[in-house]
Amino acid sequence: QLQLVESGGGLVQAGGSMRLSCAASGGTFDTYHMGWFRQAPGKERVFVASISWNGARTYYADSVKGRFTISRDNAKNTVYLQMNTLKPEDTAVYYCAAGRLVGQRSTSSYDFDYWGQGTQVTVSS
Repeated sequence: QLQLVESGGGLVQAGGSMRLSCAASGGTFDTYHMGWFRQAPGKERVFVASISWNGARTYYADSVKGRFTISRDNAKNTVYLQMNTLKPEDTAVYYCAAGRLVGQRSTSSYDFDYWGQGTQVTVSS
C-alpha cells in the first residue's frame, strides 16, 4: 500500500512561484506513474500533470502548460510540481496520485489508485 504525503503549499502572490513535493512510502515508487490533480472550492477535482515511472514522459493540462513542471526523483521516492507565473485561478487544494495502469495522456482520476491528503495553494491577486 503506497502512502503519499504532499507538502509545500501556502500563500503566494500572483506571478510568483511555488514548488510542491509529494513523498511516497510503503511501496515500489519507481513502478508507479505519478500525477498531480487540483480541486478548487465548489469544483470537481481536475488533472494538472503526470509523469511516467522513469520520468521520460510528462503530460500537462492546457491550463498549466508552459508554467508548471512535473518531475520525480526515484532515489528519494518523491515527485515534484514546480509552479511558476501563478495566477489566482490556480488557487486550489493540490493532490498527488499514483497508479500503475495509467495511459500516457490519461487525465482521469479513476486511473490512479493512491492519493495524498492534499495541500492548499492560494494565489492572491
